[in-house]
Amino acid sequence: MAQPPPRERTFREMAAPDFDIESLCIQYPDEDVPFVLKTGLIHLLPKFHGLAGESPHKHLKEFHIVCSSMKPHDVPEEHIFLKAFPHSLENVAKDWLYGLAPRSVTSWDDLKRLFLDKFFPAARTTAIRKDITGIRQLGGENLYEYWERFKTLYASCPHHQIPEQLLIQYFYEGLNNMDRV
Repeated sequence: MAQPPPRERTFREMAAPDFDIESLCIQYPDEDVPFVLKTGLIHLLPKFHGLAGESPHKHLKEFHIVCSSMKPHDVPEEHIFLKAFPHSLENVAKDWLYGLAPRSVTSWDDLKRLFLDKFFPAARTTAIRKDITGIRQLGGENLYEYWERFKTLYASCPHHQIPEQLLIQYFYEGLNNMDRV
């Protein structure tokens, strides 16, 4: 016996929004021990908005510290990180996450890489490397202040790939003559 043809959909039905949880970008791993994020953890998470002055590296460090300290027993960190990370994003950053292709993120490493690619692009790395190689002690800046500014600069880009010997050289070359003695 032949199947009847599918019912014609009305304009209203075609225009109605259709949301499927499967359309989210994160494909969560199978859980050996089911768990739910506690509201206490969610409230402690640092917030990243995607603004120009924010440090995605600092956000990941703070996020890792909070999640690691609140991790339930028998639950892998990766599961916690994947479930909690969306709660740490707001505004532009959350819009970015929601714009990723469905089920395109399958691990915490994937998510971190995509996050850093978006909010710490290669051009920013290049600019910081250039700043490190050309750093100079400012007039009126004492040795301690210069050292702190230098440390902050190279720490802002952990993947600068400049060997320690060159970092010392750039720091020294940037010193005022009075402090080189």
